[in-house]
Amino acid sequence: MAEQPSSQNSSSLAGSTSFDTLLGRLVVEQGLATNEEVEGCQLKRKHGEPQAGQSLADLLVTHGFVTESQIDRVRQEVEASRGTQQIPGYKLLGRIGAGAMATVFKARQLSLDRTVAIKVLPQKFMSDPQFVERFYAEGRAAAKLNHPNIVQAIDVGQAGDHHYFVMEFVEGHTVYDALSKQGPYEETEALQIIIAVADALQHAHTHGFMHRDVKPKNIMITKAGVAKLADMGLAREISDKQAAQAEAGKAYGTPYYIAPEQIRGDVDIDFRADIYGLGATFYHMVTGKVPFDGPNPSAVMHKHLKEPLVPPDHLNDQLSTGVSEIIEVMMAKDRDERYDNTAGLLADLRSVAEGSAPLQARKKFDLSHLASIESKAETQLVETPSTPPMTESPLFWAFVISVAINLLLVVIAMIVFMGD
Repeated sequence: MAEQPSSQNSSSLAGSTSFDTLLGRLVVEQGLATNEEVEGCQLKRKHGEPQAGQSLADLLVTHGFVTESQIDRVRQEVEASRGTQQIPGYKLLGRIGAGAMATVFKARQLSLDRTVAIKVLPQKFMSDPQFVERFYAEGRAAAKLNHPNIVQAIDVGQAGDHHYFVMEFVEGHTVYDALSKQGPYEETEALQIIIAVADALQHAHTHGFMHRDVKPKNIMITKAGVAKLADMGLAREISDKQAAQAEAGKAYGTPYYIAPEQIRGDVDIDFRADIYGLGATFYHMVTGKVPFDGPNPSAVMHKHLKEPLVPPDHLNDQLSTGVSEIIEVMMAKDRDERYDNTAGLLADLRSVAEGSAPLQARKKFDLSHLASIESKAETQLVETPSTPPMTESPLFWAFVISVAINLLLVVIAMIVFMGD
């Protein structure tokens, strides 16, 4: 989006840009219609008959340039854009992106003359107290964390009817963008990114927060190559029992990277859910495939719960044994078989990055292997009864009796024969 004309205050800026002008600009930017098509509809709206007086959105749909669903989405973005223009102290520079839960804009913080990102809650959620509270909870959670590998929170508030969250602007791309364009990461590069994110998670865990939505789309890579964990939208304090009870039985997270206990909606979810999500992200980064796939979210989540993980080095034979072991421990379905804490995970990641073995993961593997052997042995003892002694067999005694009878008959025959 082109930079808006400067103004003395944000309200005059909002007034100088009409709804249709913003809508037309977004339609062109998103490739839904050409500039000529939009301008043609604008002329018909003003002068054409019988279309005079119709909105630009209606005309674009009537002429088949956009669908109703596309124009509805653009309308929501325009509403968010107009709200952003009214935030005191900030000047809108352009739209960065939009999702189901928010629209994000690039802006300038006037007081410090720096570029920031502003997330605006969509209008359809503004009347829902649950969504509004979650939006503010994200800002509060991010504000309590200060780490070079976490996108920094700056401000959160309300301007008119719009709720906004101002954060550090990260110029770069996401890990998901890189996977989509270039395929799997080389092991060395993936390790460095995962180490940085694990360090960020350790900081969050130390301060009592779980992220709960670690995935490639939430890992930003700056132009300088620094990894930053973003989007605290699902973050929650581990000690918040009230929130845990309210969310019981509900699956919060992204299906491709969600931990089994999150799928079940367990009340006592802890930092090990983040370790699983980071493990699933790591898996995707080094194999180019998500750990589990399926025709719908329900099928994918069922596999997280029940289906064995294909070891990553079976998909990428260039991976070191150490990295594969780490990922498998991170993604253990039973959280007690994962890393006990993020510090242990970091120790293993750094060890493998330096060319050594992952001691924590190897220990987990050894214990798991021993448990598996013991389980199989117990199963064999139960399912395979030992062979009874020969003297306890009915066939044995039948044989003995048969031999005795035959001997007795022989003896009788000899006596009769001798008598004769």
